[in-house]
Amino acid sequence: MEDQKKLKKELFQFCEIFVSNKIETIKANLSSIQEALTSETKSSAGDKHETGRAMLQIEREKLGERLKVAEEMGNTLFSINQGEESIRIGLGSLVFTSNNNFYIAIPSGLYSNQVEKVYCISLQSPIGNLLFGKAKGDFFEFNGKRVDILSVE
Repeated sequence: MEDQKKLKKELFQFCEIFVSNKIETIKANLSSIQEALTSETKSSAGDKHETGRAMLQIEREKLGERLKVAEEMGNTLFSINQGEESIRIGLGSLVFTSNNNFYIAIPSGLYSNQVEKVYCISLQSPIGNLLFGKAKGDFFEFNGKRVDILSVE
């Protein structure tokens, strides 16, 4: 049980670093695009200049949307009550199954240490949807295979 609490803390930190790095990278890219937009001077090739500025604007808008999504991921992560224990699977649950292990938080990929491999997923993911509300002893079908829920932390 103490090992599971330690693992949950490590998983939370893994997700926290993931979202923090994602936000930092997006902000750095936004900053460089803004710099390019402000430093670019009108050239004699007017249409080419305007096309370049338009492409930078489009890229800035895309990065703005990605930043919004990353910040929402951070909000979801920080809404997890790390001390809360529940028998039903929900946000913040660590789930061990007959197939794989899952941490229900944000989609930040595979966490692995010397002992465990855990997929960090969101409730909105296909498996997250299947797991939500279930408990130890329940099962679900995924890709035509039965998956048993062995424990919920």
